[in-house]
Amino acid sequence: MTDSNPPAAVRVFAAGSAGCVADLVTFPLDTAKVRLQIQGEGRTSLEGQTVKYRGVFGTIVTIVRTEGPRSLYNGLVAGLQRQMTFASVRIGLYDSMKQLYAGSADNAGLGTRLLAGCTTGAMAVAFAQPTDVVKVRFQAQVRLLESATGKRYSSTTQAYRTIVRDEGLRGLWKGALPNIIRNATVNCSELVTYDVIKELLLKNHLMTDNMPCHFIAAFSAGLCTTVVASPVDVVKTRYMNSVPGQYGGALNCAATMLIKEGPTAFYKGFMPSFLRLLSWNIVMFVSYEQFKRGFLRLQQSWSSLQKPI
Repeated sequence: MTDSNPPAAVRVFAAGSAGCVADLVTFPLDTAKVRLQIQGEGRTSLEGQTVKYRGVFGTIVTIVRTEGPRSLYNGLVAGLQRQMTFASVRIGLYDSMKQLYAGSADNAGLGTRLLAGCTTGAMAVAFAQPTDVVKVRFQAQVRLLESATGKRYSSTTQAYRTIVRDEGLRGLWKGALPNIIRNATVNCSELVTYDVIKELLLKNHLMTDNMPCHFIAAFSAGLCTTVVASPVDVVKTRYMNSVPGQYGGALNCAATMLIKEGPTAFYKGFMPSFLRLLSWNIVMFVSYEQFKRGFLRLQQSWSSLQKPI
């Protein structure tokens, strides 16, 4: 077994660990993105509304000033729970699914890679959707420094219980359809771009399989993913954060946004999305490659210790 082809268990564990590291580093940007995406959703076409958040860093500064720095990490526990299931499946099983669809072919084509990305993205949502709903709800809630007003949930466990009590088990899978579409889109653009760019760099001997190569491939993946996935991501965030009855479904949510706020609403929070996805991809993929190698060496060392002398 080579470094470039570790067993599935190593890839799954490495992907979950790398996803958690990336979330820890980029979570404030994700919180800023969510606040910007939901800003204006309560506005009607005849009402004015003061814009509370302006720009990525302006949003972060406003949150710190009005709610305290801890609010930037609202929903972190649910976010880490999400990555241990979500990233493990969508990233860790991508190579296995690609090999399955490619069959006996030596090299997987673009169509095969896209299909593998769609499959693992959809599979990941099935496992991780409840954690994503709780994470978005926590990031969206506003906690004023001087009072506890505005808090929908006080803890991750209480959030799960409250959603099930008020909305039923279906509430934990709220927004599953736009999330499946989003993650199929994200996986295709993110993993396939990284896969193709990395392969081109190595095949053309432009770089070796090391950190600079992983950095460039991850940068390309982050840019491509933000442009492609932002509209679906905004709809997903709005719908997941909505109260029961606010929208008739994901399509109704998208239509309401278009009518009340115009087409630019679908790219609300684009800059924090770009900064977050760019930094998340770089941290995640660089960590993933290092974790894969580290876990593989640990596995090989453990196997050698088990052999009889």
